[in-house]
Amino acid sequence: MYEVTVLRHFDAAHSLRNYHGKCEKLHGHRYQVAVSVKSGTLDETGLAFDFTKLKKVLDEKIISRLDHDNLNEIPPFDRINPSAENIARFIYEELKKYLPGIEISRVRVWESPDAWVTFYPEEA
Repeated sequence: MYEVTVLRHFDAAHSLRNYHGKCEKLHGHRYQVAVSVKSGTLDETGLAFDFTKLKKVLDEKIISRLDHDNLNEIPPFDRINPSAENIARFIYEELKKYLPGIEISRVRVWESPDAWVTFYPEEA
């Protein structure tokens, strides 16, 4: 089994509703995002999945919608808290739309160099 991972980033502001601490106030992060896809086979080129394609889909279809914005104003985060957990799941769900038939094994989102969350899809 092969796992292909790309690392991207975006800058955005958010606030956590009902948090009752510093993070309830509007503040910003340089979010790091790592997306991993799995494949048990290689294509005719010897690739499990093309890094360039994964970066392009992630950048153009998802990251561009979040970068340099207030996440609390962007659906679905205008209804749910833009926590790292919810951001990771959102990225996973969006990637599924643009990569049909590709097994996304994990999405990891860092709010800072020493604090991150990993979303794994439920086992079938």
